Amino acid sequence: MSEDEGKMPLYQHLEELRSRLLICFLAVGVGFIISYVFSAKLFELLMRPWLEAMPAGQHATLIYTAPHEAFFVYMKVSLIAGTLLAVPVILWQIWKFIAPGLYANEKKYMLPVIFCTSFCFVGGGLFGYFVVFPAGFKFFASFASENITPMMRTSEYLSFANKMLLCFGLAFELPVFAFFLAKLGILSSDYLKRKRKVAIILIFIAAALLTPSPDVISQLLMAGPLLVLYEISIWVVHFFASKQFKTDEEAPHTTA
Repeated sequence: MSEDEGKMPLYQHLEELRSRLLICFLAVGVGFIISYVFSAKLFELLMRPWLEAMPAGQHATLIYTAPHEAFFVYMKVSLIAGTLLAVPVILWQIWKFIAPGLYANEKKYMLPVIFCTSFCFVGGGLFGYFVVFPAGFKFFASFASENITPMMRTSEYLSFANKMLLCFGLAFELPVFAFFLAKLGILSSDYLKRKRKVAIILIFIAAALLTPSPDVISQLLMAGPLLVLYEISIWVVHFFASKQFKTDEEAPHTTA
């Protein structure tokens, strides 16, 4: 069979893409319906770190100031949770769409990369929820007094929590990004070691920009894991860099 015969026409690619996107949207829709049944419980779980951070004697609660606000908050929580439930289906559809265009040596990396990507993202979100939220919220709640009562709107809290969890989830993807750049021959472990001091400064700047809250506690709690992930990325790049890149990197440097 000739090379042209083995190729799929563009319209067939678009048709397959449309079909797989439709499956993904249906999966999200089913996840949304399931999640909406438990939306109140899910939001209660999400706001628990804030409620537990309240000092003794303070009335721990969230408020809403518009008739529709709580309803839309539950809708957003259900959509987020439904999308998370649909992630296995979405990843499978992505895999089925791109797999025919990959070589055998590329396919053997894709499934581990998809798993590591999901694992790192979930790990970052859990770190944000169980470590950053309690410490950060206790810092915020420490300003409460007899004359100052913390009262946060449900929509504001959901927006804040989503941004924080998303930031930590993406931050924990650093080793995965390093893996891809290493396989493409763009990044070397020697380069990362030489730029460690610059990276430390950039990490603290990124922590200040990525965290929606301006407090030092949240920023330090993001910068700390990023520093550890940077060191892990050095080893990831060292072991998975392309062979040609390793040869060039290990070759003795001569001066003119």
